[in-house]
Amino acid sequence: MEELEKLGYVERRRHPTDKRARLVFLTERGKQIRPLAMATGKRVEEQWAQLLGERDLEVLRSALQVLLGKLQGKDVGSQSR
Repeated sequence: MEELEKLGYVERRRHPTDKRARLVFLTERGKQIRPLAMATGKRVEEQWAQLLGERDLEVLRSALQVLLGKLQGKDVGSQSR
Protein backbone atom coordinates (compact mmCIF):
# COMPACT_ATOMS: atom_id res chain seq x y z
CA MET A 1 0.00 0.00 0.00
CA GLU A 2 2.81 2.40 0.84
CA GLU A 3 4.35 1.96 -2.62
CA LEU A 4 1.03 2.71 -4.35
CA GLU A 5 0.68 5.78 -2.18
CA LYS A 6 4.25 6.95 -2.93
CA LEU A 7 3.59 6.49 -6.66
CA GLY A 8 0.45 8.62 -6.40
CA TYR A 9 -2.15 5.94 -7.20
CA VAL A 10 -3.92 5.94 -3.83
CA GLU A 11 -4.27 8.19 -0.83
CA ARG A 12 -5.06 7.32 2.75
CA ARG A 13 -7.48 9.45 4.76
CA ARG A 14 -8.57 9.36 8.37
CA HIS A 15 -11.80 7.51 9.08
CA PRO A 16 -14.42 10.07 10.13
CA THR A 17 -15.52 8.17 13.24
CA ASP A 18 -12.70 5.71 14.03
CA LYS A 19 -9.37 7.40 14.72
CA ARG A 20 -7.57 4.04 14.52
CA ALA A 21 -8.70 3.39 10.94
CA ARG A 22 -7.59 4.79 7.62
CA LEU A 23 -9.62 4.76 4.40
CA VAL A 24 -7.93 4.21 1.04
CA PHE A 25 -9.06 6.08 -2.09
CA LEU A 26 -7.90 6.06 -5.68
CA THR A 27 -6.34 9.33 -6.79
CA GLU A 28 -7.00 10.76 -10.25
CA ARG A 29 -3.86 8.97 -11.39
CA GLY A 30 -5.16 5.72 -9.91
CA LYS A 31 -8.53 6.17 -11.62
CA GLN A 32 -6.78 6.62 -14.96
CA ILE A 33 -5.11 3.19 -14.80
CA ARG A 34 -8.19 1.33 -13.54
CA PRO A 35 -9.30 0.21 -17.06
CA LEU A 36 -5.80 -1.14 -17.73
CA ALA A 37 -5.77 -2.99 -14.40
CA MET A 38 -9.20 -4.51 -15.08
CA ALA A 39 -8.16 -5.62 -18.59
CA THR A 40 -4.96 -7.15 -17.22
CA GLY A 41 -6.90 -9.05 -14.57
CA LYS A 42 -9.23 -10.41 -17.23
CA ARG A 43 -6.29 -11.62 -19.34
CA VAL A 44 -4.77 -13.36 -16.30
CA GLU A 45 -8.09 -15.13 -15.62
CA GLU A 46 -8.29 -16.22 -19.25
CA GLN A 47 -4.79 -17.69 -19.05
CA TRP A 48 -5.60 -19.48 -15.79
CA ALA A 49 -8.79 -20.87 -17.35
CA GLN A 50 -6.70 -22.29 -20.21
CA LEU A 51 -4.27 -23.88 -17.75
CA LEU A 52 -6.81 -25.16 -15.22
CA GLY A 53 -10.08 -25.38 -17.10
CA GLU A 54 -13.22 -23.47 -16.14
CA ARG A 55 -14.27 -25.97 -13.46
CA ASP A 56 -10.96 -25.89 -11.58
CA LEU A 57 -10.77 -22.11 -11.94
CA GLU A 58 -14.17 -21.84 -10.24
CA VAL A 59 -12.92 -24.13 -7.45
CA LEU A 60 -9.90 -21.83 -7.04
CA ARG A 61 -12.15 -18.75 -6.91
CA SER A 62 -14.35 -20.37 -4.25
CA ALA A 63 -11.34 -21.40 -2.16
CA LEU A 64 -9.89 -17.90 -2.34
CA GLN A 65 -13.24 -16.40 -1.27
CA VAL A 66 -13.33 -18.73 1.74
CA LEU A 67 -9.73 -17.80 2.60
CA LEU A 68 -10.47 -14.09 2.33
CA GLY A 69 -13.55 -14.49 4.52
CA LYS A 70 -11.53 -16.30 7.17
CA LEU A 71 -8.81 -13.65 7.07
CA GLN A 72 -11.51 -11.03 7.60
CA GLY A 73 -12.95 -12.98 10.50
CA LYS A 74 -15.95 -14.32 8.62
CA ASP A 75 -16.90 -17.91 7.88
CA VAL A 76 -18.14 -17.42 4.31
CA GLY A 77 -19.11 -20.52 2.36
CA SER A 78 -16.75 -22.85 4.17
CA GLN A 79 -17.45 -26.47 4.89
CA SER A 80 -16.20 -28.56 7.79
CA ARG A 81 -12.88 -30.13 6.87
